[in-house]
Amino acid sequence: MSDKVPNISEAEWEVMKVLWKKAPQTANEVISSLQEQTDWKPKTVRTLLDRLAEKKVIGVNRDRKIYTFYPLYSQEDCQHAETQSFVQRIYDGTLKSMLVQFIQEDSLSEEDIEELRSILDKKSNKSD
Repeated sequence: MSDKVPNISEAEWEVMKVLWKKAPQTANEVISSLQEQTDWKPKTVRTLLDRLAEKKVIGVNRDRKIYTFYPLYSQEDCQHAETQSFVQRIYDGTLKSMLVQFIQEDSLSEEDIEELRSILDKKSNKSD
């Protein structure tokens, strides 16, 4: 989906993770998944589902007595949009300064460094 992905709150991300694992799901299925890892009340989860449906991040199947919910965006689409937004907010849109900071601060294994090198090599070969 190439539309701009709407902003998703942290709590909404938790709901999306449940739906990305398995969809469609009923509200009760989403509630029971989330209650294993959070102390959220069913009403809270229903509110989050309504919000996500309003933002058109999830779709609602109304063809049975029980509504089921499913994602309209892939996890990858949402992660990409979130990354763009993060880089814009925190690093004034320059990915390079973010990468430099992460690389300098993070302890990378030799394997990580090799993988990064390989990704960068592929990237620079494409632009030739």
